Amino acid sequence: MIPLLLVLLLALILFGAGFALKVLWWVALAVLVIWLLGFVARPKTGSGRWYRW
Repeated sequence: MIPLLLVLLLALILFGAGFALKVLWWVALAVLVIWLLGFVARPKTGSGRWYRW
């Protein structure tokens, strides 16, 4: 019974990690797109940087 519970727990952890990693990939892709759009659409005046740091 214990090995079965360990296998089920491992499957649950791996499923949760896989789902979280997939969500993180989508977040990273969205941030990259926003950064690229800001890089392309930067203002012509000033230092030319659209971010403050």
